Amino acid sequence: MDLPVSIKNLIDAFSSLPTVGRKTAERFVFYLLQQDQVALDKFSEAVRNVKLGITKCEICGCVNEQSPCPICADNKRDKTKICVVGTTRDLIMIENAGAYNGRYHVLGGMIDSIRGVTPEQLNIKTIIQHLPEAQEIILALSPTFEGEATALYLTNFLKEYNIKITKLARGLPRGAELQYADENTLSDALLHRY
Repeated sequence: MDLPVSIKNLIDAFSSLPTVGRKTAERFVFYLLQQDQVALDKFSEAVRNVKLGITKCEICGCVNEQSPCPICADNKRDKTKICVVGTTRDLIMIENAGAYNGRYHVLGGMIDSIRGVTPEQLNIKTIIQHLPEAQEIILALSPTFEGEATALYLTNFLKEYNIKITKLARGLPRGAELQYADENTLSDALLHRY
C-alpha cells in the first residue's frame, strides 16, 4: 500500500535531519498522526518559530536571544582564556560541565573539504578581536578528521600572534577498562598523561 503524499513528504523531511534514518522518521510521523490537532499545531508553531528572536552574539558568535550573549556580557568571566568551539551546542556542553570560566569563540562548524566547507565560510577571522586580552586560546574541537584539520588551520592562522594555544586532553574516560580502549585512545591517554 502506498502512503499518502502528505505522510511521505513529512517522512522525507524528518529523514533529512542529521542522524535520523527512514525508520526513525516513519516512527516520528506515525507518532504525530496519533496526536490531536492542538498538539500538532503547537509542534508546528515551535518548528515555524525556532529562528524568531534568535541572533548571533556579536562577540563570540554563539546563537542566542541577545547580543552580546550572557557569557560575553558577564564581566566576571576570565578574558585571558578563549575557548574555541565548533558550534553553540559544543559551548553549552562545556558550560554545563562547569569547569571553565573564560570566554568563547564559536566557529559555526568545521573545515570539511568533502562537504565544501572552507575556512572562509567559518567565523575564524573575528577571533582576532579577542587577542588583545587573551593569553591562551583553547581549541576545544572534536577529535575527528574535520576537527583536527580545523585545529591545524587555526594553529597556523594564530602563529604570528605569539599566543599560547592548547587543545583539550584526550584519553580514557573515567571508569573505563583498558581492555576496551582502542589503540588511538590509549595512545592519546599516554601522550597526555598527568
